[in-house]
Amino acid sequence: MVDQEIAFGPGKADLLEAIQATGSISQAAKKMNMSYRRAWQLVETMNQLYASALVETYKGGESGGGAIVTAFGFDILKQFRYMEQKALAAIEADFQQLSGYLKP
Repeated sequence: MVDQEIAFGPGKADLLEAIQATGSISQAAKKMNMSYRRAWQLVETMNQLYASALVETYKGGESGGGAIVTAFGFDILKQFRYMEQKALAAIEADFQQLSGYLKP
């Protein structure tokens, strides 16, 4: 946590992946059923909290602008997904134990 803002988490990771897939913050927001304003705020927050930008935007001609995930953004995303996998693996046995309490 930095300045009461969460620098990165599952939602921001999903947003970065959607931006990469669509090439657009607007299209990524639609894909995630999120308002464009909220997606833009999340991108701005990430870009402000990290040493380098995670997403870069560009203006286009007739086709409009777009957005790309930077190499730094990919590194952050890759590290987060790795941490996520480690955490899930660490609690897998606990989840299996909990599932034993479910009705058949």
